[in-house]
Amino acid sequence: MALPAVRTLNSVDRWDPFREFENLFSQLSRYNSQGWSPLADVTETETDYVVELDVPGVQREDVTVDLNDTDLSITGELKERERKGLFRHRTRRTGRFSYRLSLPRNLDADKVEAKLADGVLTVTVGKKDAAKPRRIEITA
Repeated sequence: MALPAVRTLNSVDRWDPFREFENLFSQLSRYNSQGWSPLADVTETETDYVVELDVPGVQREDVTVDLNDTDLSITGELKERERKGLFRHRTRRTGRFSYRLSLPRNLDADKVEAKLADGVLTVTVGKKDAAKPRRIEITA
């Protein structure tokens, strides 16, 4: 008959609630089918809507930008690079990511451009020209 192990609380065995949360979120993120969502800024100018996403390490061919009516969808993948040795600590994200945004109806789908530079994807969506007031002549 085996006796249960008796553990003493020393500095190595101390419970760290923050480490437990970190481990939990790390484990849960593996099961998220949509991956992660990059940090983004969305600004509006007089002529455009500008979306800037932080995607350091992502290659242009690994990103897709779609505009369907007023829904902007950006998806992609940050591929894991080959490394030697064992990970001792890891906080950088890899894998699939997605970002979705509904824009106002006054966008011009023909005036959309996307640029990737220095780890920032910038998507600029133009606005439609505002309707100019005009006088209507009254006939008989």
